[in-house]
Amino acid sequence: MADSPSPVPAADDAALLALRTQIDAVDRELLGLLNRRARLAQDVGDIKRREGAIVFRPEREAKVIGGLKADNPGPLLNDNIAPIWREIMSACRALETPTRVAYLGPAGTFSEQAALGYFGSSIVKVPCTSIDEVFRVTSAGAADFGLVPVENSTEGGVARTLDLLLSTPLFIIGETSLFVRHNLLRALDTMDGIEAVCAHPQALAQCHAWLSAHLPHVERRPVASNAEGARLAAADPRLAAIASTRAGSEYGLHVVAPAIQDDAHNRTRFAVLTQPERHPSPRASGRDCTSLVVSVRNRPGALHDLTLPLKEHSVSMTRFESRPARSGGQWEYYFYIDLQGHPDEPRVASALQALRECCAFFKVLGTYPLDTH
Repeated sequence: MADSPSPVPAADDAALLALRTQIDAVDRELLGLLNRRARLAQDVGDIKRREGAIVFRPEREAKVIGGLKADNPGPLLNDNIAPIWREIMSACRALETPTRVAYLGPAGTFSEQAALGYFGSSIVKVPCTSIDEVFRVTSAGAADFGLVPVENSTEGGVARTLDLLLSTPLFIIGETSLFVRHNLLRALDTMDGIEAVCAHPQALAQCHAWLSAHLPHVERRPVASNAEGARLAAADPRLAAIASTRAGSEYGLHVVAPAIQDDAHNRTRFAVLTQPERHPSPRASGRDCTSLVVSVRNRPGALHDLTLPLKEHSVSMTRFESRPARSGGQWEYYFYIDLQGHPDEPRVASALQALRECCAFFKVLGTYPLDTH
């Protein structure tokens, strides 16, 4: 017969009770301080309404979180600072005005997870059926902000997002990145008898090698989102889905194979979009990115001339990606470029001006604080 667990000594019981009593007291202190912060946020909101100022300032929130990380004495880890304070700021912001955020739905998508991570959970969710709908809803003013995937560490740029950034008036005011862990989900707790795997095309591509090795003869069925694939798999036991554990919980599915993405460090970067007339460009935060799309006429040395202003003004380029031009113009490709810095900095302003002069097409897609997660 197994030994009975040793009873906890009375002295330890008393120590635990004392510690829990202290924790309860600290929790009440925290609640009081949070309500004090909320009242101050309401006062700020009153001033903003009188002045017609905007509620959400991504550069301000980035500065607050960065300052807290710098002053953090521990033992709380810096990685936990951002999500805690984003939730606090989200709850306080909701007292001023509800923030409506459009993203690729339905419930359980990585886009939803990214939206909640960036804005906090005190938002009005506006799930959309496609990236195109996110742009339409945000452009029409039915959402204050849209959140769309812009690039993946495995598959590169999200083509539809890049094309829509080129052709719509929306601009980027923030970014966030998410570790993407794909799981094979199914209503039955087995991989036997799967006839098709449903997922967003990007997810299918990010799991290509695993699917080829483990389900080589199974149909790969592209759908609008991974969560939509999970919904379909919940309704049909012949189907499986590639999605997050959050989507699996949402639709009551089993994880029949965890972490099937080909790249163990697979991440997706998301852009936060809004209308220029509704939200001014964020001010410089000290750690900023400026995104633009340009084209140059097809002539010898054109690409060299495109990068020369950046070198001359000591501006670093962190991303350079080309997309075919679909119009019948004088150029063949658009180039999507991310630069370190803010146009308010003289060196960045000079580099942008020089770029504008040598480009056949030039559009700033947005300036925003770098991801603080």
